[in-house]
Amino acid sequence: MVASRRVYLLLVLGIAIALILCLFLNIKAAIAITLLFDAIVLGLMVIDGLQVRRSRVQISRELPLRLSIGRDNPVVLKVTSPNANALIEICDYYPTGFGVSAPVLRATVKSNSTQELTYTVNPRQRGEFRWGNIQVRQLGLWGLAWDDWQIPQSLPVKVYPDLVGLRSLTIRLTLQSSGSMRQSRQTGIGTEFAELRNYRTGDDLRFIDWKATARRVGAYGNAMPLVRVLEPEQEQTLLILLDRGRLMTAKVQSLQRFDWGLNATLSLALAGLHRGDRVGVGVFDRQMHTWIPPERGQHHLNQLIDRLTPIQPVLFESDYLGAVTNVLQRQTRRALVVVITDLVDVTASTELLAALSKLAPRYLPFCVTLRDPQVDRLAHTFTDNVTDAYARAVALDLLMQRQVAFAQLKQKGVLVLDAPANQIADQLVERYLQLKARNQL
Repeated sequence: MVASRRVYLLLVLGIAIALILCLFLNIKAAIAITLLFDAIVLGLMVIDGLQVRRSRVQISRELPLRLSIGRDNPVVLKVTSPNANALIEICDYYPTGFGVSAPVLRATVKSNSTQELTYTVNPRQRGEFRWGNIQVRQLGLWGLAWDDWQIPQSLPVKVYPDLVGLRSLTIRLTLQSSGSMRQSRQTGIGTEFAELRNYRTGDDLRFIDWKATARRVGAYGNAMPLVRVLEPEQEQTLLILLDRGRLMTAKVQSLQRFDWGLNATLSLALAGLHRGDRVGVGVFDRQMHTWIPPERGQHHLNQLIDRLTPIQPVLFESDYLGAVTNVLQRQTRRALVVVITDLVDVTASTELLAALSKLAPRYLPFCVTLRDPQVDRLAHTFTDNVTDAYARAVALDLLMQRQVAFAQLKQKGVLVLDAPANQIADQLVERYLQLKARNQL
């Protein structure tokens, strides 16, 4: 039981009454009256607090089955008031380190009704955490006391990579493959035959199927030419190598660079599986930590999520040559090999350059790096402050050295994508779809 603000105001009022009574009565009588007034206030407070216990609200918590890292995950508290209007304050003991939209929830619940209170949590780490109990305060009918108690709601929760983003990507890929998006496909994009359709203005004349058109004219007397529609080849191999070494431990916008890379890995894997390719993933540092062989089918995505979610980055230097050699031993057929890592400059990234060059003759190497948006902001912010000017000069130098390294990679036949960490997943998927459409693999 906790006294409300109204009780303290009444006690202060008692002191004022005592001072006024001193002008008309003796001091002892004034003190006696004040003590009696205070006793009555405190007694009413206790009675008010005891009355609340007979009409306590009932609260249950609803959580997503899987929380997504770096996303606002909704948490719903269902509050039921049995027989009286209830003014409540709720503090839900979410795991330490989570960002939260509202640490304390306040609401008035009408009698014999249920109200839903929603707040969001933003996890900063993957793994298993424990949600605590629910702390509740309910104000008495007279507004003199808060009844304070806990509702046992402790339970374990798991934080996964960005599953919200994966669901959005699934919807987008599905729309691109069906309905009006499918009808707007361009002819000649791909190598595998998809369908025949009527010629439209602007279609390439080279893709008219004259034999099919002639048969149509002979059978139906319809002279409308038929055009071959091609789609990207399926059952190709996509290998994703995710670095979990020292460079991936740095934080970018409150998440480790490895978490951004893991989100991009799963997004790219989803796009590859959706396009019918075989997708394999390797996670490496000084050695190949995890290897998941290439497979097809949407069920493979669940396996990737389950096996990759527990992995955390380590403060070891990554062995790029070892990782590439491992791939050469395991994969003999041509494949698109995507290495997701970070790059500092030419000198520090010599081994990465050598490793990717080793892939170039047989495979299609693709280097993906996760840039810090803060570096971009510093480099493009003009300032008169000397300290900020030095910071801008360092940021410009870092970006210039990265560009020099990327230029060397491109000269050796390596594809390059350098994007802000918080945008890498979308840009990587778009680049992959472009590669498929252009038949570069």
